[in-house]
Amino acid sequence: MKSGLAVGVDLGGTTVKAGLVSSEGMIVSSAKLPTLAAEGPDAVIGQIEKAVRHLLGSTREQVLGVGIGTPGVVSYDGVVKYPPNLPGWTEVHLGEVLSKRIGLPVAVENDANAAAIAESRFGSGKGELNFLSVVWGTGVGGGIILGGKIYRGPFGGAGEIGHTTIKYDGPVCNCGNRGCVEAFVGQRYLSQRAIERVENDPKSKILELVNGDFNRVEPAVLSAAAEAGDPVARDLLVEAGTLLGVAFASGLNLLDLRLVVMGGGVSAAPEFVYDAIRSSVRERVLTPLKPGVRVVRAALGNEAGILGAAALILDPSVSPSGLK
Repeated sequence: MKSGLAVGVDLGGTTVKAGLVSSEGMIVSSAKLPTLAAEGPDAVIGQIEKAVRHLLGSTREQVLGVGIGTPGVVSYDGVVKYPPNLPGWTEVHLGEVLSKRIGLPVAVENDANAAAIAESRFGSGKGELNFLSVVWGTGVGGGIILGGKIYRGPFGGAGEIGHTTIKYDGPVCNCGNRGCVEAFVGQRYLSQRAIERVENDPKSKILELVNGDFNRVEPAVLSAAAEAGDPVARDLLVEAGTLLGVAFASGLNLLDLRLVVMGGGVSAAPEFVYDAIRSSVRERVLTPLKPGVRVVRAALGNEAGILGAAALILDPSVSPSGLK
């Protein structure tokens, strides 16, 4: 780990979050701006630049560079390809463009990979050389740590655990495929199934918590309803955990891994959901892999994206992406 400071940027579809990060993994200061995604790549890069310049201030000489975690596939030369929630982005040379604007090295990585790197260096995966990192929120993202480094595959697209097919004729996923685990447990799909099950049940705790407003049904509501004893909410979350476990087991079997670190907004679910995941995983991993298999909560919460992006600069060995 290099001594100094780095700016980490967590680029989302609605918000640009950035932080000035020390080599110990402390966020010294932070900034937050709207992404302006609908205005296209130039506007988004402009927002990133504003956030970075705000953080640089009088500390510029101590800053080693800028790391960015972004949706979409990121090639080894820092080109962002087809991020799902950034309209107009086909192949954007994000690292190169931003580096020229701010005069600092810039490293770019997929956002789920950045979260995996953060947990590897500062969180629940610290000290672990090999594990599968999962971000369960709007969708299901993944990152693979092998030998203490992110594994990106030959073209930069490895780790898409959310697009593991668990039912060949299942519902259509955002990616266009059928039966992806994300199509069963992603936030939108999970909320929709909850609405379908309770819309004609006036006694539902789910409906009570949202005052009958279906637009407010989200996983956090399901968690609260389940903990209050709502059977539909509990069944939905147990089912989601079981299906996630099916996908996780496939990943563990494929890569000979023993650990899953799970973060993201929906990962704050009650412990019984984790019990369902663990049970499902143990039922499906190969017998030689069963000893030592663990599924644990991520430690870094909403800071994972910023910390992982900064780690691209502070510890360049963690990712093979080139600096621009």
